[in-house]
Order: sequence, then structure tokens, then C-alpha cells
Amino acid sequence: MRVRLAVGCMAVVAAVVLLGLVFPPIGFRPAASSVAGADTATTGPAPLLQPRRVAFTTPGFQSWALLDTRTRKISGSENSAQTSDTVSMVKGWLAADFLGRAAQNGEKPGAARLNTLSIMIRDSDNDAAEDTFRRNGGTASIERLIRVCGLTDSRAVPDRWSETLMSARDAVRMGACLADGRAAGKQWTSWVLNEMRRVRGDGRFGVVDALPGNVASKVAIKNGWLLRDTDNQWHVNCLAVGDGWILAVMMRYAPELGFEHGGTVCASVTRQLLNPAAAPSAGPVA
Repeated sequence: MRVRLAVGCMAVVAAVVLLGLVFPPIGFRPAASSVAGADTATTGPAPLLQPRRVAFTTPGFQSWALLDTRTRKISGSENSAQTSDTVSMVKGWLAADFLGRAAQNGEKPGAARLNTLSIMIRDSDNDAAEDTFRRNGGTASIERLIRVCGLTDSRAVPDRWSETLMSARDAVRMGACLADGRAAGKQWTSWVLNEMRRVRGDGRFGVVDALPGNVASKVAIKNGWLLRDTDNQWHVNCLAVGDGWILAVMMRYAPELGFEHGGTVCASVTRQLLNPAAAPSAGPVA
């Protein structure tokens, strides 16, 4: 996805940031809900990320949710059920939906089709996403996402994959659906997750920036970002699937803060949720 650059005066940015300091932190909702179909194991070491209270220091819509795949519990901000548009975060589902349906029909996608799906995930290619969305039946693909993955807050917008409305807690449910095989099926789940681990360029930001390199390379991600003309706000989302955890952060904020601000927020949330015992070299909490 091509990043639209937003140029703002540094004084305005500083003022916005300072204003944000008076906003109260978004609260913590422990064990908000469970996830059907996720890993049911409850033994083993605690995941790298653990539910904690998270503070945001700038104004705007900001929401997060964390799924512990061992206990199937979702924790998150008090507004984790509030929706925003997915933009490119939904592209992992589009690939999984195509491949899962192909397997069910006994079809094997050729090299050219797999390359289209690959660049849709790795490079966040919008043309590839639009083509895949159409081949998936358009809006029917998002309706399958809601049904198959057990989403409770999300809603399809006719013929607009990037405008799919989704909450942070539904985003981690989607991540669980991608990880446990419900989305792509046994044959293609590993392929989809491996492509998400190979996200590159503008789309590689956020959660992985807060993790040690040896951990970040194993985390599957799909972010979304767009400066929308309709409200003149940045819409930035981060989705990450790790070992025993899935994290989603969703936000909308003023254009003066720039695209990079979204990645900084996702990284900050990640650092605040880090389990020091599991990642002693991950760095201090921001």
C-alpha cells in the first residue's frame, strides 16, 4: 500500500501531544471473552505478552485486545468492542479464504496466483487484494470471515474490503482463525502464516519493532494504514500472531501526527504488555 505522506508543523504536533497527556488512559478489561476454535492447552510457560493496563498519551480513537491462545481468554481496553475500519489488516483473511475454498474444491492454485496472494500480504498490494476479494465473491468473503471466525462486533461494507468494520477483540479472533486452520484449512495455514512473517517495506512496523529480533522474525503480522479522505484522519491497525498470544491495536488520529505515529503506538502497547520473565532482553516499557 502506498503511504500518503502527511506534512505537519512541528509546533502543532507538539501541541497535540501535550494535549494528549491530559487524556486519561484507556482502561484494562481482564478476561473479556473467549475464542472458539483457539488452542485449548493451558500448560507451559506464560506467553511473551501478558494482560496489563495500557496508557495512551495522544488523543484520538485507540483500542487494543490481547488473546492468550493457551487459555482462550481475551483482555483489552474498555473500548475493545468498538469498531473501526480494517484497511489492509484484513488481507491475511482474503488470502486464507481463497486458499481454503480452493482446497475444499480440490483445486491447486498455480504459481501466478500464489504470487498474487504473496504480494498482497508481503507488500500490501491493493490491486492484488481487490482481485482476490472479487474472486472470493466480494462481500460474501467478509460475511464468511464473520461466520467462520466467530466475530461478534464486525460488519461487512458492501463491495469495500478495506472498509470492513471490526473491533480489536474481533481482530484477535480473526488472528486465531488464521492461526488454527479454520480460515485456510490444514493444507494452506502454514503458507499464510509464513507469508505474514515475511511482510516487508512500509508494512513492517509496530508490534515487531518492540520485540527482540529473534522473536520478531517468528511473529506473523498484517498491518493496515491509510489517511482517509472521508474524515481526514490516519487509520492505522496492527495485528500480530505470536507463540501463545495474538495482539491487535486499532487507532484513528489527526493527520499532523503522521503515518509513523501509528507504528509507535503499536510498539508502545506491545512494550507495556511484555512479560519481563519471558523476554528479559526486550527492553524497558515505554
